[in-house]
Amino acid sequence: APQPSATPDPPPVAVLAAPDPNAAPPTPEGVRAALEPLVGAAALGSRVNLSVTDVQTGDLLYGRGADDGTVPASVTKLVTAVTVLAARGPAYRIPTRAVAGPNPGEVVVVGGGDPTLAVDDDGFYPGAARLTDLAEQVRQALGGAAPTKVIVDATLYAGPKYEPGWDADIPTGGYGGAVTALMTDGARQDPVAARKTLAAGSGHAVRVPEPDLTAGRAFARLLGVPDAAVQRGRAPAAGGTATGSPAPGTELGTVESPPVIRLVDIMISDSDNLVAEALARQVALARDQPASFVGAAKAMDEVVAELGLPADELALADASGLSRTNRISPSLLTDLIALAGNGSHPELAAIFGGLPVGGWSGTLLDRYDSAVTSAGAGVVRAKTGTLTGVHAIAGLVTTVDGRLLSFAVLTDRAPAGTTDETRVALDRIAAALAGCGCR
Repeated sequence: APQPSATPDPPPVAVLAAPDPNAAPPTPEGVRAALEPLVGAAALGSRVNLSVTDVQTGDLLYGRGADDGTVPASVTKLVTAVTVLAARGPAYRIPTRAVAGPNPGEVVVVGGGDPTLAVDDDGFYPGAARLTDLAEQVRQALGGAAPTKVIVDATLYAGPKYEPGWDADIPTGGYGGAVTALMTDGARQDPVAARKTLAAGSGHAVRVPEPDLTAGRAFARLLGVPDAAVQRGRAPAAGGTATGSPAPGTELGTVESPPVIRLVDIMISDSDNLVAEALARQVALARDQPASFVGAAKAMDEVVAELGLPADELALADASGLSRTNRISPSLLTDLIALAGNGSHPELAAIFGGLPVGGWSGTLLDRYDSAVTSAGAGVVRAKTGTLTGVHAIAGLVTTVDGRLLSFAVLTDRAPAGTTDETRVALDRIAAALAGCGCR
């Protein structure tokens, strides 16, 4: 047997420095002096809007177009995260149900909006609910009677499956897909291959065009029902009567997603667009709005206003940031991040668990590694966003004095062909905040 080591392992080093509540706050003059030479970088383009806020006090330290609506790209997911945590709570789980159909032998699988649902142990998302478990519950509930038909009920969602303002290549580009109330593995065609691709640093994956039917057929095969006996429909209301079989609408089984706090982590750390759209629809359902792009946007706006944030600086078409018609002001983002980080709403702090860390993880893994940005390594935690001509970053930074700041930098007129240069220019701004006391 291996012998215990005589020298214990050293304790792990904190990824992020803990903020010092007694640290002297930066001054607006100090922050301006640090950032003004950087915001005019040519790689940032002709419109650069930003905001810097002290998390402890909520004071605005620096603003440039801070209240102007700007295309946010994937930084939109911070709003999605905060609103779903406020509306549903961190512990909420999304159910997928099976009920008895209108006729003997029919089983209805009812999508509740869980985008992480897996067919079996080879699913894309760790800890996901599985159709294999749901099928086993159905078999037990039917007492050995063999199902003959599977009905797919994905009617919880309304409206179009693709946001009308998305670029034409989004549905086939590997980062978006049809938004349906029933799907497996975020609509990925091959979840095993997609996991390998993600581990290699890319979230690209081929998506199936009809996620609800694809999931329904997978469920049918687990029950021994042929694909030809799968069709879309609606679950019957419970309360009917039947002889020799469960009454129509009788629940035959339920599986549940990981909790919302985990789904938020996945959405932010992997910038998962379909998880974002699913979580936004949970906000809509919690606020009695249609589970659609329009209903989700309206509900998210309501929750932002309920939190005391400037909802008039928010205009959303989707929750993932794929739409170029989204507009968010930098000051709304910094206020939102400060609200989540100041302890007044503990449930909202869950947004920080999945935020990439500069030089350490996620979309910031390979950033903050140059001489001009290294001050941000390990102390910048932020969500990034990118569309053609659009670059954004928003999150937290701990200054050299231990003060915690929220920041957001958005540019939606960046020059073509300068992606790397633009990212460095953004990172220099956050690194400047990390490296100075700014007093």
